[in-house]
Amino acid sequence: MIAVILAAGVSTRLRPLTDTIPKSLLPLGGTPLLRRTLEALRFHSIEHTIIVTGYLREVLEGSVEEWKTGMQIQFTFNPHFASTNNNYSLWTARASAADHDLLLLDADILFDRRIVGTLLQSPHHNALVMRRSPSLGEEEIKIELDTWGRVTKIGKDVDARRAVGESVGIEKFSRATAARLFETLDRRKHLNEFYEASFQDMIERGTEIYAVESGAYTCIEIDTPEDIRNAEILAGALKP
Repeated sequence: MIAVILAAGVSTRLRPLTDTIPKSLLPLGGTPLLRRTLEALRFHSIEHTIIVTGYLREVLEGSVEEWKTGMQIQFTFNPHFASTNNNYSLWTARASAADHDLLLLDADILFDRRIVGTLLQSPHHNALVMRRSPSLGEEEIKIELDTWGRVTKIGKDVDARRAVGESVGIEKFSRATAARLFETLDRRKHLNEFYEASFQDMIERGTEIYAVESGAYTCIEIDTPEDIRNAEILAGALKP
């Protein structure tokens, strides 16, 4: 299995914190967010990781190299990071990732590493981590499920009244589905959209993707200064 971490974004909502470093390098509990993610992957024996860079790529790549993680880490650059969405960033990893079982992660998530274990241990070949919530707004990537726990709709535009939770930005796919995902992204890469739109496209064409609940495990997306403050409190209880 190969992991892809998307870390290309500009993160304008976190300025001035992100004026000189990418969001994924912001320290939480004294440890950069991206380093926490890499340590979680290594804990679960994921040794090959592709990091998609964009904004301040030299700073990010230099920091990762200094950490000497002992993992096989490859960098892929999205040259259009300022004008594209994360679907294009993911598409840039196709040459190295399309022929493998795939673990996909957004770089701006503080999460309990046991979430990755729960996802990997799921019997479903294609699955995403869902945080169940009775209160969802416009910003969340919302999910509707069928009776068997399969995702039927996913996206920010899903009716919050019908959604059962939000996708947190951690997914796994079989080798065959990963190839299908990159084929879908190739058709849609010119669209300024989130990669979940490609998930929806695949679901409508017959691909089954199941939801795995995060349960009591911590998981928070970092987008705003308020998120930073909340994550800083939670980070102290997590292993780096």
